[in-house]
Amino acid sequence: MRIADVLRAKGTAVATIDPDVPVSELLRALAEHNIGAIVVVGSSGVAGIVSERDVVRRLHEVGIDLLSSPVSAIMTADVFTCSPSDTVDSLTVVMTERRFRHVPVLSDGQLVGIVSIGDVVKSRIGQLEQSQDQLQAYIAQG
Repeated sequence: MRIADVLRAKGTAVATIDPDVPVSELLRALAEHNIGAIVVVGSSGVAGIVSERDVVRRLHEVGIDLLSSPVSAIMTADVFTCSPSDTVDSLTVVMTERRFRHVPVLSDGQLVGIVSIGDVVKSRIGQLEQSQDQLQAYIAQG
């Protein structure tokens, strides 16, 4: 199964935010969209990603003043991305090994979706259920 298949099932909508927006606005966007991470997009494309964990850790370090800081101050600028043609299995390995929970999907440098660890697990469970159904049908015929 490919990442494109996951996006077909879940949709391609991606919440984004400008790197110059204050962290308080980032928090509003995370809550409004009920999401755990948001892709930071600047004039030249994907500039970073920020998760709830990033906010909590920096809030602990900096304190309440963090809320008026720009998103760029807390984002992860070195973003791991994947493409729609990547396999779910290969992305699962990378997400597990590198402890990523969200990976933006790029096609020809353009943001076309985002995949979470939950999306990957759901996809894998669907594959296993399909295999089980096929095996049960094969055994019932035999």
